[in-house]
Amino acid sequence: QSDLVESGGGLVQPGGSLRLSCVGSRSTLNYSAIGWFRQSPGKEREGVACIAHDGRTAYADSVKGRYTISRDNAKNTVYLQMSSLNPEDTGLYYCIRVLTGVQAMCSMYRSGPWGQGTQVTVSS
Repeated sequence: QSDLVESGGGLVQPGGSLRLSCVGSRSTLNYSAIGWFRQSPGKEREGVACIAHDGRTAYADSVKGRYTISRDNAKNTVYLQMSSLNPEDTGLYYCIRVLTGVQAMCSMYRSGPWGQGTQVTVSS
């Protein structure tokens, strides 16, 4: 069972913005690479963004320039700021620990269990 808790989802109109939060314990989150994934209707779960323990980030092409992942270690929280949302961004969003690669850079491969997720619906 995941020890990360997602929140911040909701219903938003196309072109709108949302900020998702992922809260965990200091030991779990602050020294880990964290990724945001989404499960959209009819599609496989995909990684959309990740952040290394030192703040380096990576994004899926589909969200580059629209999403920003960040972390606040003092609050044990990782954020996903989403803007210019469109209906294709609809889905259940999860945060999860991810594997690291060269020079401890984050990846889009999970290393922990899935949590409950938070639903994002983009619709007019």
